[in-house]
Amino acid sequence: MYGDFASVYDRLMGEVDYPAWAAHYQGLMAARGVPPGARVLEAACGTGSLSIPLAGHYQLLPGDISQEMLSRAALKARDLGLQLPFVSQDMRSLSAHRPVEAVVCGCDGVNYLLTKTDLRRFLESAYGVLAPGGVIAFDLSSFYKLSQVLANNTLGLQEGDIRYLWQNAWQPRSRLLSLQLSIFVRQPEGLWRLIEENQTQRAWQQEEITQALEATGFEHIACYGGLSLKKPASKDQRLHFAAQKPH
Repeated sequence: MYGDFASVYDRLMGEVDYPAWAAHYQGLMAARGVPPGARVLEAACGTGSLSIPLAGHYQLLPGDISQEMLSRAALKARDLGLQLPFVSQDMRSLSAHRPVEAVVCGCDGVNYLLTKTDLRRFLESAYGVLAPGGVIAFDLSSFYKLSQVLANNTLGLQEGDIRYLWQNAWQPRSRLLSLQLSIFVRQPEGLWRLIEENQTQRAWQQEEITQALEATGFEHIACYGGLSLKKPASKDQRLHFAAQKPH
């Protein structure tokens, strides 16, 4: 997953307001006592679009399982004069040289955990790297979004030298959404290059995530809808969770 796709990912996500997303995470962490300059481990950092604004406030330790995504992220950071220690790391087995004050996972990372075992491993490894009182904060696309908005729909985009066709297949029994992307990128000589990407996401219920956090040992668990501090509404497409490791 994410081979050639890394080269066009940022183009497809161009309208996302990453600074606002990062500011929301800052607020979630600050409310639980994580100060500016704290050591923050970022899981599933992708191409670093969220890492870069977060790095202006924390000692950020970003990682991802995809080497292609990490290479893209490191290049973007260097272009901005940032030296971030991007590492190859599976979010189900996080590690750090010493405890961190927070673990962050944005941009649907948790949706790519397809089983309860995967979710448990992520939460347990995050718990393990956190210092006492440390905070975990992450977001996911809601059950409503995957099962009703994306569901079995086909989406398309035509913009300059890029076209894509995005076909979805919802599996209600397993609560998995299969995403098939066919991306066409026009080359300098005028030919079109095809990039095909197949992904699968799981639609997690809010209660499942809360119970998994509790079972891991986290406390002060909260869930918010969108980039707000309000309880999720039934049609919110993104949920943010925050919780704390006991002191």
